[in-house]
Amino acid sequence: MSNLKGKLERLENSEVLSDDLFTRVGTAGLSSEQKNQPSITYWADVWRRFRKNKMALLGLIILTLVVLTIILGPIISGKDYQYMDSSVKKLGPNSQYWFGTDDMGRDLFTRVCVGGRISILIGFCCTFVMFIIGSSLGTIAGLKGGWVDNLIMRVCEFIGNLPYLIIVVILAVVMGRSVFSLVFAMSLTSWVGTTRMVRGQVLQIRQQDFIQAATALGADPKRIILRHLLPNTLGIIMVTITMSVPGFIFGEAFLSYIGLGIRPPQTSWGALASAGQQRLMFYPHELFFPCLMLVITILAFHLIGDGLSDALDPKLRK
Repeated sequence: MSNLKGKLERLENSEVLSDDLFTRVGTAGLSSEQKNQPSITYWADVWRRFRKNKMALLGLIILTLVVLTIILGPIISGKDYQYMDSSVKKLGPNSQYWFGTDDMGRDLFTRVCVGGRISILIGFCCTFVMFIIGSSLGTIAGLKGGWVDNLIMRVCEFIGNLPYLIIVVILAVVMGRSVFSLVFAMSLTSWVGTTRMVRGQVLQIRQQDFIQAATALGADPKRIILRHLLPNTLGIIMVTITMSVPGFIFGEAFLSYIGLGIRPPQTSWGALASAGQQRLMFYPHELFFPCLMLVITILAFHLIGDGLSDALDPKLRK
């Protein structure tokens, strides 16, 4: 303490500051590389903040378990989802048939796994089509402007005003009950919202200095779109994708529930729920397990979407 007071008195009385008046702390023995804070990429920072969200991490774990179950379930059970055994009709859950059997003696656990594959496949395919069409048209409309923007927006307004459910039902009836027809029918109008959202983001980003600099340097529109516009809108697009997958899964389940979905012998969670609700009073397990898997999957996607929304929000970065 006395040494410190002495230094303070010398500092007050001296006109020239010398090195012996100061003591270096905290950097002794460190190189210049060790002094710098380790750099972190954008996506590494997103993952770091995503992991801090306990509910989002729980949703990711649940979705991983669901995907592993529907992939490995039939292999573990060793049963064919189409095999019928009249001696084991309408059994409840037991050690041999984990989810019980249906009215034809088929193993319900295996059918739920196979139905989950089709339901999730349709959800991802519809989301992929929505992403490709919506992001492409939205980027072009926001970047080009003028008559191109007006044309794309008028088409979006026309398709967006069409009654979605009626269009899907008509196309499902006309094209038949198959995976392709369901994906086509459900994707026909789904890209409108994505197009408007991406267009709004591009209109904001194209006014930034780095976009104008790239244009002034002679960069072609393709390079500007792929290297600047799409990467800067990818965050909000990923959140939209995560939230859209459960919507498409539920849409497929609804169409299958009303009899416009997958044609037997193929099945899905909606088709299983439709068959199970007819025997709900006496065999509730036939409805319970498909609906349980459907609810768990949709919940997991929503939890992941909420976590991504927070992790990708630049206002919440620290």
